[in-house]
Formats: sequence, C-alpha cells, structure tokens
Amino acid sequence: MSIGEVTAAAHRAQLDVFGAFHPTPEDRAPQGRRTLVLLGPREPGFWAAFTDSPEYQDGSAHPLDRWSTRVITALAEELDAEPLFPFGGPPYQPFISWAMRSGRAWQSPAGPLVHDTAGMMVSYRGALAMRAKISLPARPGKPCVTCATQPCLNACPVDALSAQTGYDLAACHGFLDTAAGADCMSRGCAARRACPVSQNHARQEAQSAFHMRSFHSMPAKSKPR
Repeated sequence: MSIGEVTAAAHRAQLDVFGAFHPTPEDRAPQGRRTLVLLGPREPGFWAAFTDSPEYQDGSAHPLDRWSTRVITALAEELDAEPLFPFGGPPYQPFISWAMRSGRAWQSPAGPLVHDTAGMMVSYRGALAMRAKISLPARPGKPCVTCATQPCLNACPVDALSAQTGYDLAACHGFLDTAAGADCMSRGCAARRACPVSQNHARQEAQSAFHMRSFHSMPAKSKPR
C-alpha cells in the first residue's frame, strides 16, 4: 500500500489526504497502527457530492458527520484500516494535535489552524489508522512564513482571534447575532477567508454557511470549530 493508492481511493470518495504521519504512543493512535492518514474535503466538488447524499437530504440531524461516518468507514474497509472521527465524543480524538504532527498544518498568526493547501478553511472529516508503515512524502513549508501581509491578523471585525490571547468566543458569537454578522454567517469567517491559501482552495460559500450555522447554534456557544 502506498500513499498514492490511499489518495486515489480517497479521491473516489470526494475526500483528500490532508496529511499523514507515523504515530508514537504519545499520539494516542490505536495500538498496532503504524500510519495515521488524515482526511478532508476534496475540492472542487465536495459540496456538490455531499448535498447529493441521503444524509444531507433526509432532514435528520448532523448530516455531515453521518456522511463522514458512512463514507470513511467504507473507505477504511477497502484499505484495511480503522476509521477515526473528530466527533462522537467525549472522549474526542486529538485531531488538532494529529494535524500538527502531520507537518501539513500549523497555528496561523491569528490562532486557528492553517493547512498547506486548504489554508484556514481546513476541515478534517476523519482519519485512517493503517497497519502498515507507509512511506510518506517530504513535508511542505508553512505558508505563513512567506505571506508578506498576513491578512488574517486584521480581518476579524471584532478582533476575536489571537494566537496570543486565544479565541474570544463571546465576541464572535455576539457579532454573529448582529446584522453586520450576516457576511460571516453567509460566506464564512472573515479571517479564514482572508487567508490567501484559503482563497485558492475552491470551497463553496454555501459550505462555509453550513458550518457557520452549525458553529453558531452549538449549546452554550462554547465549542470551537
């Protein structure tokens, strides 16, 4: 099994490999699994594939999580892997730590994760815990290093994002409750949109609006995306 074969199988499911690494015991991966492959939406085309699915169309709760469970479980069976998901807890799998371990995601200047191809629109739908130790490509450089203007730092209308002080959830949700917050609600977080890598990722605004509705309706408005 090669990472190219895993990627090709993911593409057939409208997913993409967003990173991979060889876990150590500290990574809390399942025992006996020597490669962890992180999966995210494949663009362009993910939103069209998802909205055409029974999970999206049946009107029940959590359609994207249910779609991810079905599709990634089937992919895991195809590749003799164990499927893992960032939802369904507690306890929750440490996807943010895994993302940074992959060498393809980092803390952005504004605080949230930034990915080498998805930018600040990065979203992990699941992971595959593989038995084999798969050879992995060289890791890319952090895009923020060569981003001269770093527009994510000044894009939030209420300065709710900061790598130094953290995420001011109250300020964010308070703004989203106003008429001025409609732009973020309908198009996605302004800071994430400002990232030049995000702008090249081809994510649909309808998908960003879907995530914003989910985020803004969370109980107690206390959980990060």
